[in-house]
Amino acid sequence: MADQHDIEALADSLSTSADALHAHLMRALRKPAPGGGAPAMSQGTAQALFENEVLLRQRANSLYLDSARLAAAGLGGAQQQLLELARRAEDAIARIDRVKDMIDLTAELLSLGAAVATGKPDHLAAPLEKLKHHLDALPAPG
Repeated sequence: MADQHDIEALADSLSTSADALHAHLMRALRKPAPGGGAPAMSQGTAQALFENEVLLRQRANSLYLDSARLAAAGLGGAQQQLLELARRAEDAIARIDRVKDMIDLTAELLSLGAAVATGKPDHLAAPLEKLKHHLDALPAPG
Protein backbone atom coordinates (compact mmCIF):
# COMPACT_ATOMS: atom_id res chain seq x y z
CA MET A 1 0.00 0.00 0.00
CA ALA A 2 1.21 3.51 -0.74
CA ASP A 3 2.45 5.60 2.13
CA GLN A 4 1.11 8.98 3.15
CA HIS A 5 3.56 10.90 0.95
CA ASP A 6 2.71 8.85 -2.14
CA ILE A 7 -1.01 9.47 -1.63
CA GLU A 8 -0.40 13.17 -1.11
CA ALA A 9 1.73 13.33 -4.27
CA LEU A 10 -1.09 11.71 -6.24
CA ALA A 11 -3.56 14.22 -4.80
CA ASP A 12 -1.22 17.06 -5.77
CA SER A 13 -1.04 15.66 -9.28
CA LEU A 14 -4.83 15.46 -9.56
CA SER A 15 -5.16 19.04 -8.28
CA THR A 16 -2.58 20.24 -10.79
CA SER A 17 -4.44 18.42 -13.56
CA ALA A 18 -7.69 20.06 -12.51
CA ASP A 19 -5.98 23.47 -12.54
CA ALA A 20 -4.62 22.82 -16.03
CA LEU A 21 -8.03 21.64 -17.25
CA HIS A 22 -9.65 24.77 -15.84
CA ALA A 23 -7.10 27.04 -17.52
CA HIS A 24 -7.58 25.23 -20.82
CA LEU A 25 -11.35 25.49 -20.57
CA MET A 26 -11.25 29.18 -19.83
CA ARG A 27 -8.96 29.82 -22.81
CA ALA A 28 -11.20 27.74 -25.08
CA LEU A 29 -14.34 29.54 -23.93
CA ARG A 30 -12.79 32.96 -24.56
CA LYS A 31 -11.44 31.98 -27.97
CA PRO A 32 -13.93 32.59 -30.76
CA ALA A 33 -14.60 29.93 -33.35
CA PRO A 34 -12.85 30.31 -36.70
CA GLY A 35 -14.62 33.07 -38.58
CA GLY A 36 -15.81 34.74 -35.35
CA GLY A 37 -18.97 34.19 -33.38
CA ALA A 38 -19.54 31.69 -30.57
CA PRO A 39 -16.66 30.08 -28.67
CA ALA A 40 -14.87 27.17 -30.34
CA MET A 41 -16.16 24.78 -27.65
CA SER A 42 -19.84 23.90 -27.32
CA GLN A 43 -21.66 24.53 -24.06
CA GLY A 44 -22.28 20.80 -23.60
CA THR A 45 -18.61 19.96 -24.02
CA ALA A 46 -17.56 22.75 -21.67
CA GLN A 47 -20.09 21.59 -19.05
CA ALA A 48 -18.84 18.00 -19.24
CA LEU A 49 -15.25 19.15 -18.84
CA PHE A 50 -16.15 21.42 -15.90
CA GLU A 51 -17.81 18.41 -14.27
CA ASN A 52 -14.62 16.41 -14.81
CA GLU A 53 -12.64 19.25 -13.22
CA VAL A 54 -14.88 19.13 -10.16
CA LEU A 55 -14.54 15.34 -9.95
CA LEU A 56 -10.74 15.62 -10.15
CA ARG A 57 -10.77 18.10 -7.28
CA GLN A 58 -13.07 15.88 -5.25
CA ARG A 59 -10.80 12.88 -5.80
CA ALA A 60 -7.77 14.96 -4.84
CA ASN A 61 -9.51 16.16 -1.66
CA SER A 62 -10.42 12.58 -0.80
CA LEU A 63 -6.81 11.53 -1.24
CA TYR A 64 -5.64 14.42 0.95
CA LEU A 65 -7.99 13.13 3.65
CA ASP A 66 -6.60 9.62 3.24
CA SER A 67 -3.10 11.03 3.57
CA ALA A 68 -4.04 12.91 6.74
CA ARG A 69 -5.59 9.76 8.21
CA LEU A 70 -2.37 7.85 7.57
CA ALA A 71 -0.39 10.65 9.17
CA ALA A 72 -2.73 10.71 12.17
CA ALA A 73 -2.41 6.95 12.58
CA GLY A 74 1.28 7.46 13.35
CA LEU A 75 0.58 9.92 16.15
CA GLY A 76 0.38 7.28 18.86
CA GLY A 77 -0.60 8.63 22.29
CA ALA A 78 -1.11 12.16 20.99
CA GLN A 79 -4.09 11.02 18.93
CA GLN A 80 -6.44 10.86 21.95
CA GLN A 81 -5.30 14.28 23.09
CA LEU A 82 -5.93 15.66 19.60
CA LEU A 83 -9.43 14.19 19.54
CA GLU A 84 -10.24 15.65 22.95
CA LEU A 85 -8.97 19.10 21.97
CA ALA A 86 -10.93 18.95 18.72
CA ARG A 87 -14.09 18.09 20.68
CA ARG A 88 -13.46 20.97 23.12
CA ALA A 89 -12.87 23.33 20.21
CA GLU A 90 -16.10 22.19 18.54
CA ASP A 91 -18.00 22.93 21.76
CA ALA A 92 -16.30 26.31 22.12
CA ILE A 93 -17.04 27.33 18.54
CA ALA A 94 -20.73 26.60 19.12
CA ARG A 95 -20.84 29.11 22.00
CA ILE A 96 -18.28 31.80 21.14
CA ASP A 97 -19.74 35.28 20.98
CA ARG A 98 -16.66 37.33 20.07
CA VAL A 99 -15.53 37.17 16.46
CA LYS A 100 -11.89 37.58 17.52
CA ASP A 101 -12.09 34.41 19.62
CA MET A 102 -13.67 32.57 16.69
CA ILE A 103 -10.90 33.70 14.33
CA ASP A 104 -8.15 32.83 16.81
CA LEU A 105 -9.58 29.42 17.63
CA THR A 106 -10.16 28.45 14.02
CA ALA A 107 -6.64 29.63 13.08
CA GLU A 108 -5.20 27.42 15.82
CA LEU A 109 -7.29 24.48 14.61
CA LEU A 110 -5.98 25.05 11.08
CA SER A 111 -2.40 25.07 12.40
CA LEU A 112 -3.06 21.85 14.27
CA GLY A 113 -4.63 20.28 11.19
CA ALA A 114 -1.65 21.31 9.10
CA ALA A 115 0.73 19.76 11.64
CA VAL A 116 -1.25 16.50 11.52
CA ALA A 117 -1.40 16.53 7.73
CA THR A 118 2.38 16.82 7.46
CA GLY A 119 2.71 13.51 9.28
CA LYS A 120 5.41 14.98 11.52
CA PRO A 121 4.42 14.50 15.17
CA ASP A 122 7.27 16.78 16.29
CA HIS A 123 5.38 19.69 14.68
CA LEU A 124 2.34 19.12 16.92
CA ALA A 125 3.63 20.49 20.22
CA ALA A 126 3.30 24.22 19.49
CA PRO A 127 -0.19 24.12 17.91
CA LEU A 128 -1.42 21.77 20.65
CA GLU A 129 -0.22 24.08 23.41
CA LYS A 130 -1.63 27.19 21.75
CA LEU A 131 -5.00 25.51 21.28
CA LYS A 132 -5.06 24.28 24.89
CA HIS A 133 -4.24 27.74 26.22
CA HIS A 134 -6.84 29.40 24.05
CA LEU A 135 -9.55 26.94 25.04
CA ASP A 136 -8.66 27.34 28.73
CA ALA A 137 -8.87 31.14 28.41
CA LEU A 138 -12.40 31.08 26.97
CA PRO A 139 -15.28 31.68 29.37
CA ALA A 140 -16.80 28.51 30.81
CA PRO A 141 -20.05 27.35 29.21
CA GLY A 142 -23.33 28.24 30.83
